[in-house]
Amino acid sequence: MTSEVTVRRIRADEWAAVRALRLEAVGDPAAPLAFLHTFEEESAHDDDFWRDRAAHAAEDDDAAQFIAESDGRWVGSATLLLREPRTVDHHGRAVITRRADVVGVYLAPDHRGSGILGRLVDAAGAWARARGATSLTLDVHRDNERARRAYLRLGFVPTGVTFTSSIGPEIEMRRDAAPAPLRREG
Repeated sequence: MTSEVTVRRIRADEWAAVRALRLEAVGDPAAPLAFLHTFEEESAHDDDFWRDRAAHAAEDDDAAQFIAESDGRWVGSATLLLREPRTVDHHGRAVITRRADVVGVYLAPDHRGSGILGRLVDAAGAWARARGATSLTLDVHRDNERARRAYLRLGFVPTGVTFTSSIGPEIEMRRDAAPAPLRREG
C-alpha cells in the first residue's frame, strides 16, 4: 500500500468509477450489514442512473461524495446528505432538525486501519460545516462491530436512537462536524 492518498469530492464525469467503487462496496463480505442495497440491485442500474448519481454528488449543495484515491485507484468513499426539517431520510424516518447524514461509507480491505476513513469523514464534515451543519449523523447495523469500533475511534457516539431498517437493527451515531482529535485507527 502506498502512503500517497488523495481525498477529494468526485467529479460528474467520473460516473463509471462511482459505479465501479459502489459495486466493489456492495460486493464486500460485510455488505449485508453495511448497505441498504445489494450487488444485484446496484448492478441492474443503467448508465444514466450512474451519470445522474455522480452529477448530483459532484455538483449539488445537498449531497457530496468524497473518495480516497491511491495510485489512481479509488480505495474508499463516503457520501454526505444534508437533510432539512419536515423531510424524510433514506430510511423513511421524519427529519425533525437539519442534519448531515454520512452514508455509503466504504474502504477497500487493503486500506482499512490506515487513517483514510478519518480523512474521508473529515472531508465530509468540512463540506457540511461550510453549509451550516454542526454535526454528522450516521446509522450502523447493531451487529457490524468492525464499523461501530471504527466510528467510535472517529469521535461518533451513539445518540440513544435505535430502529429497524431493511437490513435489521441499527444504531444512530453522531459527532461534531469539525475534525475529530487525533485518533488511532485499528
